[in-house]
Amino acid sequence: MNRTLNTVPFVIVDLETTGGAPFGGSEITEFGAIKVCGGEVISEFTTFVKPEGSVPVFITELTGITDEMLLDAPDIYEVLPQFFEWCGSEAETVLIAHNAPFDISFLKAAAAKLEIPWPDFVILDTVKIARNTIPRDEILNYKLSTLAQFFETEVQPTHRALDDAKTTVELFHRLLGIHGKKVQTLKDLQTLKRGK
Repeated sequence: MNRTLNTVPFVIVDLETTGGAPFGGSEITEFGAIKVCGGEVISEFTTFVKPEGSVPVFITELTGITDEMLLDAPDIYEVLPQFFEWCGSEAETVLIAHNAPFDISFLKAAAAKLEIPWPDFVILDTVKIARNTIPRDEILNYKLSTLAQFFETEVQPTHRALDDAKTTVELFHRLLGIHGKKVQTLKDLQTLKRGK
């Protein structure tokens, strides 16, 4: 069914991790997610996750997350089912992330590890939406920090999950605002091309 955007529950998610290889030993250390519908924030999901391994020094330098901060955190076996339940129905909810292949690959790796079936969410990537909205000669690149500066978002990304999710929510709404009435439905958004 081709739903109008103001009726779709969007879950904007950002993860912090111990590295870049979800199927090669890197693990999730923090979830930040915001559920929005009709432009309004409905709820937030945020938690540290205790990994089996330790946090590399370069990740601590990037995110500020230390092993000590994660000592009393729940593990992924507890957090992932809670997250999926919070997301809601796979038939209704649309997952959004900035550079979605990164975050989604970690969620899929965690689901595989826990032997939890992957919910068949529609997935959107704000990098792709931005590329189809802002011409390449108007912006240095499509990183979250660059787009946040471009739009002068209220929340700037910090390499912490909830802050970055909040920035992505604002970015998503600003990108939609540029398209206005040309993008009214989920199908419009999924098939968006620059210049349409």
